Amino acid sequence: MTRDEALAIYDRVLALSDRFDRKGKTMPYTSANGHMFSQVNKDGQIGIRLPKSRQAELLAEHGAGPFKSYGAIMRDYVCLTDDMIADDARIAALLDEGFEFVMAMEPGKKA
Repeated sequence: MTRDEALAIYDRVLALSDRFDRKGKTMPYTSANGHMFSQVNKDGQIGIRLPKSRQAELLAEHGAGPFKSYGAIMRDYVCLTDDMIADDARIAALLDEGFEFVMAMEPGKKA
């Protein structure tokens, strides 16, 4: 999948929610409570920040592994697989989970 295709999917799914908006011009992301919880990297991969238990489930069910941005593994993020990206409702549900995850954290510096 190209980066443009990933961005189109990301934008389409974000439009389904009124809880959060896309931010960032060159590196699109979402954030809440001062914490990022999703991102599209330069390779056109979509990553979502989730609790460790949910990360393990997605690895077991879909092979979703760590998400990298600028060569660094992003803590608590999973990289969505092609089969996960093919389902807008699944992505939307995972984004909601990511939103709830960061809302439960202590507020970040940019809250």
